[in-house]
Amino acid sequence: MGKLIYAANTSLDGYLEDETGAFDWSVPDEAVHAFWNEHERGIGTSLYGRRMYETMRVWEDDDWLTDQPAVVREYAGIWRDTDKVVYSTTLDTVSSTRTRIERQLDADAVRRLKEGSDTDLSVGGAILGAEAFRLGLVDETVLLLCPVAVGGGKPALPLGVRLELELLDTRRFDNGVVYVRHAVRHAR
Repeated sequence: MGKLIYAANTSLDGYLEDETGAFDWSVPDEAVHAFWNEHERGIGTSLYGRRMYETMRVWEDDDWLTDQPAVVREYAGIWRDTDKVVYSTTLDTVSSTRTRIERQLDADAVRRLKEGSDTDLSVGGAILGAEAFRLGLVDETVLLLCPVAVGGGKPALPLGVRLELELLDTRRFDNGVVYVRHAVRHAR
C-alpha cells in the first residue's frame, strides 16, 4: 500500500509563494535537486491541482533542458515516468503523457489508489494539499525549509487544520535548506 505524501519547498515562515506569487527564492541548488530526484523516484502517482500541474508540465518539454545540468535533465525523466492526476473543473485536456483529469478530489478514490499502489503517491499544490489534509488523506509531509522569510503569501500547510505530526527524518544542506519529514498522526 502506498502512502500519500505532501511535499513542498517552503519559506522558513511557512509559505510556498510570497505575496506576489513568486517562489524564485526556492529554486534548488544541485544537492537539493538531487534530493528531490531521489524522493520523486519513489512516487508512482502525483496528484496536482490545475495551477501546480501548469507549473510542472514544463518538464514534458525537452527544448529548454539541453543546457541544464544533468540533475535537472534527470528530473524531467522521473517526472515523465510518473502517473499524474490533475484535479480541475476548468481544464478540458492535458498536454503531458501519463496524465488524466478528474473533476474533484474524491477521498474514497484516493484511498483506493493508495491501497492498490506498490509505490507512494504525492499531492502537490497548496489548495489541493489543504483539501487532502482536511479529508485525512495525507500520511506524510516532506518539507524543504528554505533559509528565507517572505512575510506572507500562500501558506504551505492548511489554515484551520490542526496537524499532529511525528518527526521521521531531518537533514541540513550546505545552502542552508533544511529537510523535515513527518508522519501525519492526526488531522482535524
